[in-house]
Amino acid sequence: MAGRIVVNLGELERAIMDVIWDSATPLAAADLRESLNASASQGKELAITTVMTVLSRLEAKGFVVRDRGARPHLYRAAMSREDHVAELMHEVLGSASDRDAVLARFVGQVSARDAERLRRLLEA
Repeated sequence: MAGRIVVNLGELERAIMDVIWDSATPLAAADLRESLNASASQGKELAITTVMTVLSRLEAKGFVVRDRGARPHLYRAAMSREDHVAELMHEVLGSASDRDAVLARFVGQVSARDAERLRRLLEA
């Protein structure tokens, strides 16, 4: 998705995307609502209209694809969770005035295990 402006997700958008990313199949708004309400710690349940509004926003931002041929409409992720996080990392790195300093600080703060993963990935 080169050239795309990466948008950070709000709390409810993130919760919806987490359910979609964790699902093996596309989901209807009612399925998403049920899943979100089941995992909610507070007693207030989400309205279906709220879920549908957030899904519309996520579709406009390019995070979900809606199957309009299905009834009810089904939603699936337009990109993987890993793709989204990688785009966020590239956006942040791209905004740095000193990329070397940012990369050095990042690498200096990762765990030994993650540093080894980075070494293997760079060598591959």
